[in-house]
Order: sequence, then structure tokens, then C-alpha cells
Amino acid sequence: MSPKIKAMSRRDLFHDHVKEALEKDGWKITHDPYMLIIHDEKGNKRDYPIDLGAEVILAAEKENSKIAIEVKTFGGSSTISDYHQALGQYMDYLVGLQTQEPDRKLYLAISQQAYKEIQGNPLAKLSVEHYGISMIIFDPRSKTILQWIR
Repeated sequence: MSPKIKAMSRRDLFHDHVKEALEKDGWKITHDPYMLIIHDEKGNKRDYPIDLGAEVILAAEKENSKIAIEVKTFGGSSTISDYHQALGQYMDYLVGLQTQEPDRKLYLAISQQAYKEIQGNPLAKLSVEHYGISMIIFDPRSKTILQWIR
């Protein structure tokens, strides 16, 4: 009998950029990666790594805000094809988070350039609006967050 091998997904090119941008924005990285754990019908555990988990204490509300962030580089030949793949992964992680930790909000982190390309495509733009995709738009050069889309 051969041992089970767990394959960790490779980190996206912009993983550390987004991590640094979140820290600059006042977030504390709590998980790198954040492990989404789902059990199958036999009780076997499956791990699904979401790139980052973070939290911040909001002074005005005196409560913790917890987020999970899936970082996407969109380095393929088509930003829209990369977006469609990221959308499927986002939707799967969203369902899993609602089961494991419903108070943790999921975000898709993408570069400003990728966001512009998505917004320039009518179908992709419509799907972002229809599915209510929460996004973090960042500048990879300055390693800063430019926009939160909730």
C-alpha cells in the first residue's frame, strides 16, 4: 500500500505582494495558508489551501473582521480564461467557508491590470456583479491595496 501524498498548490506569483499589502493596510495575517477542511461522506478529511487568512479589529465596531484571500496572478494566455477558472475556485471555497467558518469573508485578490481587463469584458463584468464576487484590487509594484470590492 502506497502512502497518500498531499499536493499543495503552488503559490501565485503575487502571493507575497498581497500579503505585504494587507499588512500595510492594518491586517494581521493569521493563516498562510488558510486551510479549508472538508470531510467526505466516510469522514475522511480533505484539505483545500486558500492562500491567506487575515483579521483586523475595527475600532469603530469593536469586533473582529476575518477574511480569507485567494490570490490570483492571471498569468495565462487569456485573462478571461484565468478569471473563469478563478471564479470556479472562488465559488467552491465560498461554499466550504460557509460550512467551516461562516463569519470569515472570502476575497479574490487580483492586480489592477487584471481587474481592468475583467471590467472590459461584458460577460466577466456581469458575472462579478451577478455572483457578488468580493475582490481586493492591488498594485503589485507598490504592494498596496487600491480598492476593496465587497
